[in-house]
Amino acid sequence: MRALLLPVKDLNNAKKRLMGVLTPEERFGLAEAMLKDTIRAVQGVKRAEKVFVVTNYKPAMRLAQEAGWEILHEEEQISESHSVDAASKICEQRGITALLRLPLDVPLVQASDIDDLLAVACEEPALVIVPSRDGTGTNAILRTPPTLFPSHFGSGSFAKHLAEAESAHARVTIRRNARLEMDVDDEADLRALLEHDLTTTETGRWLRASGVEARFNSNAGVTPAASPASRSLW
Repeated sequence: MRALLLPVKDLNNAKKRLMGVLTPEERFGLAEAMLKDTIRAVQGVKRAEKVFVVTNYKPAMRLAQEAGWEILHEEEQISESHSVDAASKICEQRGITALLRLPLDVPLVQASDIDDLLAVACEEPALVIVPSRDGTGTNAILRTPPTLFPSHFGSGSFAKHLAEAESAHARVTIRRNARLEMDVDDEADLRALLEHDLTTTETGRWLRASGVEARFNSNAGVTPAASPASRSLW
């Protein structure tokens, strides 16, 4: 049985590497818009038999409940690697044989991109992995079985995951996918995203409406930081 795992952190604390160029409100707005785009893509996936959401963020729980997805509630969020590994153990105990962890900040992703990964033939032990845009991070990772090896999300994670797969004697499939690789962690990523056609995305609409797109295109400085306000995911 193949499944998707979506780790969702509290968006109020998201995108800290953009602190120098976006206000707290803007960082929240960007994270929320990218989450919406990714969630909509997931809703169109055909090859996942189940979708799990691991989080303690209440708006994400409401969204998962509305979509009919299974919520794996965390008491606290230590790190994404910890969240994914704890959730992977639960998924495996529930009969999941292959688990695809998908990031929530890939606004260009389409349902077909996700289905293509789930369609890769993977007799265990096996790894299917999509690197980040710069080739050093891990943007999507499909492990068969789900607990094949520990997660190492963050700097240099792509090489770490390949080393773990080698130690586990797993078959490795590396997939390049420009849409899945286009996540947004820092200013360079955001500028790269703005070079794409974002017309049909929630992220594109937010970037225009917020003025962030115009500000970046004019190379203007960031506006003074604002205090976070009351927020709703949808």
